[in-house]
Amino acid sequence: MKEDHHEFLDILFFTPSEFERASGAWPLRIGRNIAKSNYHIGPRTTPYHYLLFVLEGEGTFIQNGQRYSLRARDAFCLFPHVTHEYWTDPEQPLQKIFIAFDGAYAAELLSRIGLSSDNPYRSGVLTPETASNMRSFMEDVRKPQDSASDLGRLIRFLGLFDRIARSPATKDLQPDVATPWLQKGKEYIELHFAGGISVEGVSAHAGVDRTHFAKQFRKAYGLSPVQYIQQLKMNQAKLLLVQTTLSLTEVAHSVGYPDLFSFSKAFKKQVGLPPNRYRTTSTEQKRD
Repeated sequence: MKEDHHEFLDILFFTPSEFERASGAWPLRIGRNIAKSNYHIGPRTTPYHYLLFVLEGEGTFIQNGQRYSLRARDAFCLFPHVTHEYWTDPEQPLQKIFIAFDGAYAAELLSRIGLSSDNPYRSGVLTPETASNMRSFMEDVRKPQDSASDLGRLIRFLGLFDRIARSPATKDLQPDVATPWLQKGKEYIELHFAGGISVEGVSAHAGVDRTHFAKQFRKAYGLSPVQYIQQLKMNQAKLLLVQTTLSLTEVAHSVGYPDLFSFSKAFKKQVGLPPNRYRTTSTEQKRD
């Protein structure tokens, strides 16, 4: 650790790659410190999100005009461009471990562990496992020859939030981000329609009874779930027939049919033409 006038500090800086910047959030620095009795930060702002955990000691944190007492195992977050201030109790100097990060979904990550700009502090959420994982993260990237790749950094970074979010200390603090069950089922169909899904599987994913799901789906969207799956399959098949040179069998397999016969039968029933005729007709129309 390096010593300055008010703390001992061990900090590692990252330069995010283009790949990291294309993701929702990425780490910028990670570190830990031991405060001296005169330790006092701010008032100031930061351009990034900082998530800080108290390892030992006591202190005070102020942000958005709210004052919080800091103790071991507490977490607090510095939000970008928001004035903050924090300092140690001279008799019980703070020891902290922290990570700074950026990205469009940085605030969403924090919400997964119960933190927001309105609620930047939580007591008693640091577990020994989280502290150990952060120290391990630091050691993995400390030496240039052993430093994690950009993918490795992202894995460690997002894995850290995943472990915190699943910990008993934070899982009850997360906001309700549940998608309405009907929308959840519809989105599941749109993602997996070519994967052999069933209405039973979709309704189970949505968390409701199959009959209730099918009834409410038809009421909301004008089609039964089976009809909607079929429609998505046929729309995708038409695109593949016109825009690719895949064989009919390959198209059938691509949209979830086990063989050409069942695909051709379903396609003709839905579209009004067999798939080979549809391809020929559509190609001729494009030429004209």
